[in-house]
Amino acid sequence: MSATQTHSFASLVDRNPRISGTELVATLVPPPQFANASFDSYVPDENYDSQAQARDLLRAFVSPRGNGNGKSGGFFGFGRKKAEAAPAAASKPGVYLDGGFGVGKTHLLAAAWHAQQGRKYFGTFIEYTALVGALGYAGAVSVLQGAKLICIDEFELDDPGDTMLMTRLIGDLTKTGSKFVATSNTPPNALGEGRFAAADFMREIQAMSDRFTTIRIDGVDYRQRDLQGEAVALSDEEYQFALADVAASGLRMTDDGFDELIAHLATVHPSSYIGLLEGVQTIGLRGVHELTDQSAALRFVAFIDRVYDAQIPIRSTGLPLTEIFGGGMIDGGYRKKYQRCQSRLNALTSHEIG
Repeated sequence: MSATQTHSFASLVDRNPRISGTELVATLVPPPQFANASFDSYVPDENYDSQAQARDLLRAFVSPRGNGNGKSGGFFGFGRKKAEAAPAAASKPGVYLDGGFGVGKTHLLAAAWHAQQGRKYFGTFIEYTALVGALGYAGAVSVLQGAKLICIDEFELDDPGDTMLMTRLIGDLTKTGSKFVATSNTPPNALGEGRFAAADFMREIQAMSDRFTTIRIDGVDYRQRDLQGEAVALSDEEYQFALADVAASGLRMTDDGFDELIAHLATVHPSSYIGLLEGVQTIGLRGVHELTDQSAALRFVAFIDRVYDAQIPIRSTGLPLTEIFGGGMIDGGYRKKYQRCQSRLNALTSHEIG
């Protein structure tokens, strides 16, 4: 008798979460894996000086002694004599961590959030745009204004509307004294590159970029330092054994067809994807295959971001999950998103997540 005949498994496609604006606000904290992130627990790669420099610069930015406005040493002003003025860049209200995936940007972002005193928020770019969708622009501003620090992870604009929305939001909130720290795989002046006519929105992009001091972090993807090759794919028999093993361990595993999950993701707003994962400890996917629809692929990327935040391992059959982005997607304007997702999928299907 097979594992699926012996045990009953939950299905992601049976879930239809809808997260309200109030619930969204409550989720604006670092994901569980970064619940204890600190500047001290960040381990920079000694081969890349920019990692330690970024940590120290960001620590100074959120330090009570240097509030990012150029006073008391301010940003870039740590370790200097009191008589020496900080550079003009210290007056900017935001810090933008630019660098490849897997170099610890989110860890540093969470460390900044933990170090900052007072009211603060931490969320992905998509969670902030979803908040505006749920509460309206004025409602979102009302909730966020007055925060000492607003952290934005995975800052990568997918359309012109988001460009103008986020530019306006950052502008209005910095006027009320909020500081920002954002992470992205793309420098702020290149956001939207290859995806829409960025030149037509250069005024908005430049206005947003001007509010940030950009810190470039170099390095090697830490998720891949001890991993080789592609995501792990199981045979049908191995998958059945995996189901049985997880059931025997008492962990809660879901079991879904890949096509069914892809179709279901289109019916759930990405801001509610976290609701699909409540109580799930392992994800099972059958019949993984190449995706050629860009919208479906981007929804899956957003889903995997939440899976990675929750550190939920994946067991799958069919094509290795790192090979699903077909039709030239991996060479297009969203290539960095797909590459980040591939890195995370490699880790999630191995036994080395964390």
